[in-house]
Amino acid sequence: MEAKVTWKGRLSFTGAADTGFELPLGASREAGGDADGFRPIELFAVGLAGCTAMDVISILEKKRQEVTAFEVQVHAERATEHPKVITRAVVEYTVTGRGVEEEALLRAIELSATRYCPAQGMLNRIIPIELKYHIFEANHSGEPKAVTSGVYTVAQGAG
Repeated sequence: MEAKVTWKGRLSFTGAADTGFELPLGASREAGGDADGFRPIELFAVGLAGCTAMDVISILEKKRQEVTAFEVQVHAERATEHPKVITRAVVEYTVTGRGVEEEALLRAIELSATRYCPAQGMLNRIIPIELKYHIFEANHSGEPKAVTSGVYTVAQGAG
């Protein structure tokens, strides 16, 4: 895999990788930037969310779970001192559907965490990652009904 950033001026860059897609990178105004793109550290959280989301939804589809909405949020805590590394993360899966089985979701989360998601496998070696999930039942009134929530535990260093 190859990646590069190209300077656009001040603290603005364009990032690109093998796929050819580009994304803007920038710094906050307080740091001397123009607030015109992702902060590089944010991409760790976005990469983790995207990597595990693709795994989990793919597995749920293979398990014939009827998912109508799906979201993965990453809540990352950072050190207060420079280099302000990420010190802990909580990955929160929210699944809405019809009859989504908790067992199927737990298995999908497990496989992503321990086998398929390279972002999670790499980060889990250096920071604790907590995995939470919520299942909602879709209904015709438009307001999903909470079914269950929980925490899936993976030993640090697994994956």
